[in-house]
Amino acid sequence: MISYRFSAVIEKDEDGYFAFCPELLGCYTSGETYEEARANLLDIVRLHIEDRLADGEEIKPV
Repeated sequence: MISYRFSAVIEKDEDGYFAFCPELLGCYTSGETYEEARANLLDIVRLHIEDRLADGEEIKPV
C-alpha cells in the first residue's frame, strides 16, 4: 500500500471549524468541533485519492 503525506489546515471560524488540504485542490470541509473537522477532512482526502487513482491519475501535490 502506498502512503501519502499531506498538510492539513484547520481554522476556527464563526460557525465552528474549517479544514482543508492545501496540496489537493478541492479538498475542504468543516465541522462543529476541531475533531469533527479533522475526521471529515481525513474522509475527504481519502475519497479524493481513491477517485483519482480509480481514474488512473497520478497523485502529486499541487
